[in-house]
Amino acid sequence: MTRPFGKLLLFGATGDLSQRMLLPSLHGLHADGLLTDGLTITGTARSEMDDAGFRAFAAKALDEFLPDDRKDPATIQGFLDRLHYQPLDASTIEGFDALATKLGDISGGLAIFLSTAPSLFGPTIEGLKSAGLTGDNVRISLEKPLGTDLDTSRQINDIVASAFPEERTFRIDHYLGKETVQNILALRFGNALFEPSWNARGIDHVQITVSETVGLEGRAGYYDGSGALRDMVQNHMLQLLALIAMEPPSRFDGTAIRDEKVKVLRSLRPITDADKLTVTGQYGPGAVGAKIVGSYEEELGRPSTTETFVAIKAHVDNWRWQGVPFYLRSGKRMAERRSEIVVQFKPVPHSIFSERGGALQPNTLVIRLQPEEYVRLLVMAKEPGLDRDGVRLREVPLDLSLTTAFAGTRRRIAYERLLLDLIEGDPTLFVRRDEVEAQWVWIDAIRQGWIDQGVRPKPYASGSWGPNAAIALTEKDDVTWNE
Repeated sequence: MTRPFGKLLLFGATGDLSQRMLLPSLHGLHADGLLTDGLTITGTARSEMDDAGFRAFAAKALDEFLPDDRKDPATIQGFLDRLHYQPLDASTIEGFDALATKLGDISGGLAIFLSTAPSLFGPTIEGLKSAGLTGDNVRISLEKPLGTDLDTSRQINDIVASAFPEERTFRIDHYLGKETVQNILALRFGNALFEPSWNARGIDHVQITVSETVGLEGRAGYYDGSGALRDMVQNHMLQLLALIAMEPPSRFDGTAIRDEKVKVLRSLRPITDADKLTVTGQYGPGAVGAKIVGSYEEELGRPSTTETFVAIKAHVDNWRWQGVPFYLRSGKRMAERRSEIVVQFKPVPHSIFSERGGALQPNTLVIRLQPEEYVRLLVMAKEPGLDRDGVRLREVPLDLSLTTAFAGTRRRIAYERLLLDLIEGDPTLFVRRDEVEAQWVWIDAIRQGWIDQGVRPKPYASGSWGPNAAIALTEKDDVTWNE
């Protein structure tokens, strides 16, 4: 690992992401002594304020979003002392020299966190170059959205590559910072139990669900131009699929792991029958929990054909996974908030219990990412009794609750790990350019299929699990969504 850099620059420092995630995460790293003593954090945005104003802004954000057990006044003050601020309109080159002056000596290394509108990537990179903030001791991280298709993604990556080579470019997918996501690697490659059957001979199908109960939440401008396919499937869900399907890497480092992930993404079978292998939906009025909510178009304030739900039957065309379907499902205003991976194993080849009335169910592995974090293996067990009327078998869970198993260890949010890895220069949990482009190739083909075949979102009631067609997508294969 390279040495930690001495300065951190946050673009979009007064935005919602900064308040909810970045500032609390950086405070957590500071509180646990994981930031070097001399590290300074400089925020920049259009808002006019000075250092004292930004520290007051940060203090308010910490008061709102930090858990109560982390609100130590002395620790918070020590963190606030690290903070500085420089107002900047990133759309023009003027102001970047003042930003460089504010940062001062960056010979100890500068890490940049760039969370901005895609239209500002070009001007921001040009401004950084003009101010001498793109040298060999500077690395940059990029927050999505990184384009809306393959062409725009390439344009953005080309702009960034003009100043930052790939080894100094850190693309964020915050799902990769989640503890349970990283446990997929530990589960697969740290246990002899799973890998021998982790293939088409042992696995019947895989389900990946990312469901939300919320609607637009103030993101109407972005979301209506994106939709569920580009907002969730293109990045988070395909990264989860790649981790589940990848071959064992030779070592635990950024190059080896990302090499294996990109092989999976390039092996995704192009979807040519979009009307048969995908389902799109848009939420209508309904009830989420005890709350009555309106339709997507009511929230948006105008008619729209943007999908708020998508389900896909995907295949990975390689030796390990030939014939194994991967069912992906993501939507807003659904029955519950859930992110999980379900690995359905094949049944045993012969049941010795059937003549005695014992019914077997294939083993199921459930990896829950949120809101709970656990790994659950469903196995068959015999019910207690004398069995004079037959053998009674029942499915029982073997649970690993990460919250319980590691009760003495503080659970970190994804951005804590990702920000620390950015500062320290570890690229393992960041996304490489060839991964992004392989994802877009597959997604763009689906979207083009929707256009060519006139696929339009089907209505579904808020508080449900999506359109009925999503149920049919799996049930025609004798598969039921895990609900």
